[in-house]
This record gives sequence, structure tokens and C-alpha cells, in this order.
Amino acid sequence: MPFFKCDGQQPFKFDQEEIVKGLREVRQKWRTSQHRLNEVGGRHLPSPHAIDQAVKQLTGALFPMRLGPDDLLQENEDFYVGYTIGLALSALLTQIKLEKKHHHRHDEMDDCAIEKAAERVVREFAKKLPEIRALLDSDVMAAYAGDPAARSVDEVLLCYPGIQAMIYHRIAHELYKLDVPLMARIIAEISHSATGIDIHPGAQIGAGCFIDHGTGVVIGETAIIGKNVRIYQAVTLGAKSFPADKDGTLHKGLARHPIVEDGVVIYAGATILGRITIGKNAIIGGNTWVTDDVPAGDFVRIVSSHSKNCDF
Repeated sequence: MPFFKCDGQQPFKFDQEEIVKGLREVRQKWRTSQHRLNEVGGRHLPSPHAIDQAVKQLTGALFPMRLGPDDLLQENEDFYVGYTIGLALSALLTQIKLEKKHHHRHDEMDDCAIEKAAERVVREFAKKLPEIRALLDSDVMAAYAGDPAARSVDEVLLCYPGIQAMIYHRIAHELYKLDVPLMARIIAEISHSATGIDIHPGAQIGAGCFIDHGTGVVIGETAIIGKNVRIYQAVTLGAKSFPADKDGTLHKGLARHPIVEDGVVIYAGATILGRITIGKNAIIGGNTWVTDDVPAGDFVRIVSSHSKNCDF
């Protein structure tokens, strides 16, 4: 099949039919292995692009005078917020219906029931928006108070990747709790791509969380983080092991990530694994490897071979 032709050159050709056939065979093999041969119709999966647009609209509605449109006036703030939330929730409703339809593709749930379920999710999520804003205010204040380089709360909100990650996480977490996990995961991965901070939407994070610098931070699905916790770059709150069946299938949904209590500080490069507890106001030093409980107020650190004390 000709693809293009430059002056004095033969048309570029490739075996289109053979490639299409090969791709069809691979798709059929995949669908057979996943028991999806009888599925018909169009796409029944949410769109990352549409979700990203809706979350950007929600971000503007949450912080209209800072993350909203450049020409917004304070006297028009409520109108903008109401209009923008309406657009965002309408878009999310469409995507939630797609996720619900995909999830229930093999059972008897009809379109009317799917519509009602999606509408319930959107209503419950909308009610949570003031609470999300209040939590984000606490995150912004924690970042401003915890970073001597921060000159204003506006700088923190506009510039800090840890705050962007928390905005997306707090939105994703509410949707995760409302049983739309695929949409929540899409939002989390959009944030991950933009910030380098990987927070599973299932992670529970208390008020006043400050992720400083942030690149390389990983927080697992069942992690529980208390209030006023500070986390630096390249920190992992991960699982130590993955229980599996005899055939190697991993057990899903088990509590396998750390519990970090209020006031903990975790310095750069620390790796904390397993369902352990880091006690209140403990300090985890940089580049440490922690797989056991840490008592409240303790300081876990690597001791230099040249010094008995290693300050951070």
C-alpha cells in the first residue's frame, strides 16, 4: 500500500493486510485468555484525557483565585465555581458510567441501574469537595511552615509538586472510597506522570501532609499516614512481601503497607516496608531501611563510620 512519495522516489510500501491480520490474531489470543471473546459494542472504559480535563476543572474550582482563569474577579468567584463544578461533575458522571458499565459487563445490571449508581457516586463526591479543600489548606500550610525557602502560601500552591500531588490524591481517594477504583487510579497516574510522586488512591493521608521535593516518593495502597507528617524525596512506604496461592496468584487487598502516626518526619531515601507502625513524632533518617515497628519519638538513622552521630 502506498504511504507517501517524494519526487524521484518509489512509493513507500508495507504489507498492511499481513500486519492487520497479525494484530487481530494477537488480540484474539488475549481476549481468549481473558474470557472476553463474547464482548461486543464500543469502548466501555473511562478516558484518561476526559478525566484529566475534569480534574483540572475541579482544581480551578477548589482554588479559583489562584488556579482558576487569569481574568477571574473575586466578585465573580461563586459563579465561576458553580459553573466549573457543574462541567467537571458532568464529565465525571459520563466516565463513571463507563467504568460501571465495564465492571458489570458480565452480570445483569441494566443501564438504568448503572445510571443511578453513577449519579450516587457523583452526588456523594460533590458533597466532599468542601472537606477536600479544607484538607488541602492544611497541606499548603504545612508546606509553608515546614520549608524555610517558601516565601508565601501562594508560592507553595502554585509551585510545589507535593501540593499538586496532594490535590490529585485527595480527589482520587474520595472516588476510590466511592468504589470507582479505575477512575481513581487514572487520576493518581496522571499526577504521578506530572510530579514524579506515586501515591496509590487507596492510601489514607491525614491533614497537614508535606511532601517536600517529592521526586521518587512511593506510597502504597494500604498505607495509613497520620496528621502533620513530613516526607522527603525518594521515600518508599511499600510492602515487604506478597502472599500468593500455590499457583503464584497474589492475594489482593491485604493490609501490607506501613502505618505512619502523627508528627513523623521521614528523610530522603528512606525505605519503610511491611505492615509496621512508625510511632508518633518518630524521625526516620535518610537512606534507612526499616522493616520493624519504631516506637514513638525514636530516631532511626545510619551511623557514620567516622562519627557516632549523624545529623540531618
